[in-house]
Amino acid sequence: MVRDSENENNKIYLSYKKILNLLNIQNIKTSMNKDIDYKILLQAIRIMEKKHPICRWRQIRAKDNKHYILIEGFYWLSFVYFQHSQKQIDADIDFFKLRISQYQKLLNIKSKNFWLREYKLVELIDYFDRSEITIKKAISKMIKYNKDYMFIRENKYFVTNEGIEWLCKNIFKQKYLEILEKYKMELTELYIKAGYPYDLFD
Repeated sequence: MVRDSENENNKIYLSYKKILNLLNIQNIKTSMNKDIDYKILLQAIRIMEKKHPICRWRQIRAKDNKHYILIEGFYWLSFVYFQHSQKQIDADIDFFKLRISQYQKLLNIKSKNFWLREYKLVELIDYFDRSEITIKKAISKMIKYNKDYMFIRENKYFVTNEGIEWLCKNIFKQKYLEILEKYKMELTELYIKAGYPYDLFD
């Protein structure tokens, strides 16, 4: 796939100045209804990098040694960080679901089922990286929603794959976000192999 690299770079890599201009044009403000200035943007980018380092949304251009933000990172700032209609974790999840859908459509890839196996109850402490008491409280809520999500086999408690999905989507949303982000990056690598630009530029 042959592309005009300079034109492509201008489309997918945004300077901080350009980002501020776009945010201003779109009338995007802080939760306190303040205009977004350079200091606020820097803080947002630091949080973006801390939350999603594997996405590689901030890059340094070798020829001018300046930082640029990938267009996908700008979308995250616009639709997740600077939005005020949802909790940020919910906006984050919706964002990655949308990006996954867009990658799948572009690459002609079918949707993926993330929950294919059942788990022993004791395995959930490591799976969700939560304490035993937290897991038990979550299981209690899950059973109230659907008691068939847990069963006993050979005197051991198990949670079905549907139960794991419910826990991810309703209780342990950070785990759900991590699953989505990891899969998004798997699709991103396929996107790069297909010849599309992502995070390497001159």
